[in-house]
Parts: sequence; structure tokens; C-alpha cells
Amino acid sequence: MARGSRSVTSSQWRYCHPSYYLKRPKRLALLFIVFVCVSFVVWDRQTLVREHQVEISELQKEVSDLQNLLDELKNKQGGNAGKIDFRSKQDVIDNPIDIDRREKVKEAMLHAWGSYEKYAWGQDELQPQSKKGINSFGGLGATLIDSLDTLYIMGLNEQFQRAREWVANSLDFNKDYDASVFETTIRVVGGLLSAYDLSGDKVFLNKAREIADRLLPAWNTPTGIPYNIINLSHGRAHNPGWTGGESILADSGTEQLEFIVLSQRTGDPKYQQKVENVIAQLNKTFPDDGLLPIYINPHSGTSGYSPITFGAMGDSFYEYLLKVWIQGNKTSAVKHYRDMWEKSMKGLLSLIKRSTPSSFAYICEKNGGSLSDKMDELACFAPGMIALGSFGYGSDDSQKFLSLAEELAWTCYNFYQSTPTKLAGENYFFHSGQDMSVGTSWNILRPETVESLFYLWRLTGNKTYQEWGWNIFQAFEKNSRIESGYVGLRDVNSGAKDDMMQSFFLAETLKYFYLLFSPSSVIPLDEWVFNTEAHPLRIVTRQEERLVENNEKQKPFPRLGGRKEGKSG
Repeated sequence: MARGSRSVTSSQWRYCHPSYYLKRPKRLALLFIVFVCVSFVVWDRQTLVREHQVEISELQKEVSDLQNLLDELKNKQGGNAGKIDFRSKQDVIDNPIDIDRREKVKEAMLHAWGSYEKYAWGQDELQPQSKKGINSFGGLGATLIDSLDTLYIMGLNEQFQRAREWVANSLDFNKDYDASVFETTIRVVGGLLSAYDLSGDKVFLNKAREIADRLLPAWNTPTGIPYNIINLSHGRAHNPGWTGGESILADSGTEQLEFIVLSQRTGDPKYQQKVENVIAQLNKTFPDDGLLPIYINPHSGTSGYSPITFGAMGDSFYEYLLKVWIQGNKTSAVKHYRDMWEKSMKGLLSLIKRSTPSSFAYICEKNGGSLSDKMDELACFAPGMIALGSFGYGSDDSQKFLSLAEELAWTCYNFYQSTPTKLAGENYFFHSGQDMSVGTSWNILRPETVESLFYLWRLTGNKTYQEWGWNIFQAFEKNSRIESGYVGLRDVNSGAKDDMMQSFFLAETLKYFYLLFSPSSVIPLDEWVFNTEAHPLRIVTRQEERLVENNEKQKPFPRLGGRKEGKSG
């Protein structure tokens, strides 16, 4: 419509003039005047809204056309360096449905956090049915630290401050405890660094450095590939007995983001040097298909005979190849990470199969020369990773990988939709003519599918992904919420409940739900990158052999809370 049609015409407004009703009973006339005027005002506002939506749609189409034109120009010039991605920057209107859903996710966080505060304060995780805490990570306050950035982003100020005081006054790392280097890094180091990047409060940076120093001896191996277990008090490091002395791929290649960021924030290069040496070692013999077995010898650096998977024990290694490149702002200093990741994506394509009869795309596991038709729910992080990385390719490859990401996301969503509870099992098998069937039938509140829906919504603007996410959130509310927190399911078919509220439910699952219904200006993807525990870390441009100097005046990130977010206390 033309812009002039937004206003009610002068001929229409004549019905609002008293003279029009002089020959009518006064009471009826006055009532009719009010009715007609209100009707025109309502009609006018509805017209404004409809036309605004049309204009937004037209502008988005123009942006898309410009992006396609830019892609064509880049391809003609023989490269894609410096590609501008309008699609990831288009703003999203904060509509009433999103606001309402976001508020419900926030209320879920308040319920989970309030239960943790009441029954397990300072301990690692809550057992909601028993109404007690358990120290499953050596008593480091895993849920509390994992939740810091979620509380901050949601504008829950009072809860954040209470957690901050516990970190400052009660968090003690001197534990005679054999800790997982991987889990401690992604949850504790990552959680503290994210809280620092968001708030600018140096108590979090100092604590991150303190625990990282206790983890560093794990890298003292002949190759620099770390042992995966370390005693936090004595510093003795080793690998789990069940791996036969080998290091695990994901556990050894998923500390790069956190330790690079720690070096950037402190100005001390030792953390970055330790973790980047691991990638340098692996890159020496990195295969053409970019796929590594899950076990690596920390003495020789070689990979033994073991499965290849994008699920458990392999997953986040591939994720960090991409994300270190993004965190370094995609400069030449981090290009080798992108090169390794693209090799791995070639390998991933060789693992893709489609089910019958419904043609669900899925990622196989590889054992030697054979493929296993099994996919972990953990591998449902891959659609988001592939979508995020797709925009670094040229036009044709970009569309190919984005389409694959969307196919895999549909499969992962159906992991949920295929069960009576509408919650996904831990893994699935694909049999000819039968599509998918649940293998291990528990659900422990995992975030991976929601994570991918968040990325796909941010990168494509397709609200279908929000609807899928909302359906999953409602299934959690129906099946996992109890009076004293949230629990997983022992069986997604029967709905039988377990007695554990995993820390990542607050760190990842609820955060990704919240961001799925938040404007794209909240933790924008061109300024932040998420570690594998969903802790956002600031992107800092990497230059060769240069560390960013310590930023003594870290600026806090503005929170979303405000006029429409409700009370934060």
C-alpha cells in the first residue's frame, strides 16, 4: 500500500463530527460518535501494523537479494575473504509472543535456581527428588558457576550478586579430588571467564586464572597432548584406566577457547601456548578427511584404532576448530583452525546417510572401514555448528552446508517428536524401512538440539525453529519439572523420572531457550562466541604472535532486562 493510505481520510472523519447526528436522538448520536471514532482508530492501528510487517518483509527480501549479489561478485573475484553477511545481522522484532515465551523460560530458570539455592547451595548439583546436593565435580560449585552468565543475561540481578559473593568468599579449589580437565575447563574456567566478559568484575577473572593454574600440569606430557584427569590439590595427572592410558580426543581438544581467552585477558601467554601446541601436534598428521579416532596417545601423538564420531568423546573437538577461528575474528593467525575444520566437514559428508522411508539425514559413526547407523543426541550440536560455519564458504558451498544443517536439525527435532513424552533419548538407531528408533532411552536435560535451533533461527530468521524449540520447552515443563527443580527421565517412553538436575540444564538448555526468543542484539554472534558449555566469550581479533593486553577496564555487557522483562528479584 502507499504510505498515504495509513491515515483515515477526511471524508471518513466526517462521521465523527456532531453535526452529522443533529437530527438523531442525542444519546444515540453521542454513543455512535464514540463507536465510529474508536473503530477508525483501531482500524488505523491495525493497518499500520500490517503495512509495517509488509515493509519489513520487503526490506528483508532486498537484504537477501543484496547478499546474493555480493556472493556472486565475491565468487567472480575468486574468493570470499572479508565477506559481509547481512543475514546474520538482520534485526528481529521483539514481538509479544517472544516476550511471553522468554518470560516463561526466565520463570523456569528462577524455579531451577531457587531450588538449587534452597537445597544445594554451593554444591555441584541438585538432586531434586531427594532435595539435597551432591558434589559430582569435587565441590567446585559447578551449578552455581555454570549459571552465572545465564543469571546475568536474564537480568536476575539479586541472584547474580549472591552467586558472585559465594565465588568471592567461598570458592576453594584446593581439593584432594581427581578432576576432569575437560569438564573443569568448560564449566568452571569457561563460566568464570564468561561472567568476567559480561560483568567486567575481576573477581571472576582472578578465580579463572587460579583454577587454570591447577590444571596446567596436565599438559606436561612428551607431546603436550594433555592427560585428562588431574588432582586439584597435588597436581598429579593421568588418564582414565578404561581408555588404556590413551587421551580422549574431545577431552584434549576442547580447552582452546577458554585458555586462549584467559591469555588474552591476563596478558600471560602460557595458557594459550599449552592448548595451541595440542592443535599443532594434531595438525602434523591431520588426515585429508579431517576425521580423528577418539583415542590419542599422549606420548607419541598418534591415534590408535578406535571409533570416529561426532557424538560422545569426539564432538567438541570439531566444534572448537571452528570456534577458535571465530573467536580470533577469522584472521590469518587462526586460519589453520578453519582449514582443519573444513577438512573435517569433508569427512562429515562421508558419514551422512538418509533413512527410509522418511529420508531423515543422520551422522553415522565409523569403526574401521564400516559405518554404524547410530547417532547420539549429543551429535545434535552439529546442525548449529555447520550452519555457523557455512557462512565462511563461497556461495555454492555455503548453501550446501546450510541445507545439510537444516536437514539434520529436522532429524534432531524428530528425536523428540518420536517419543510419547516428546523428549529425546540419548541415542538413536536407523534401520532400513523403519526410520529412527530409540537406543538408550534416558533424557538428562541435554541442550544440543535447542542449541542448533538457536543458531539456525539466528542465521536464517526462520521462525519455524522457534516453534520447534517452544514445543521442546513445553515437553520439559510437562515431564521434567517437579516442585523442587527439574529432573531427567530414566525412560522417555514411560516418563519415569531420575533424581538429578544437571548443571548444564541451567548453563545451556535454559540459556539457549531464552536466547531463542530474544532479539539478535542479545549476545550478537559477530561479537560473542559460545564455548561448548554455552558460556559466551568476547571475540578478539588475533594477530600473529601478539596477545591482547590485559583490559583493566572491561566494559560490562548490557543486560536484556527492563520494561517488559518483569521483576528480576
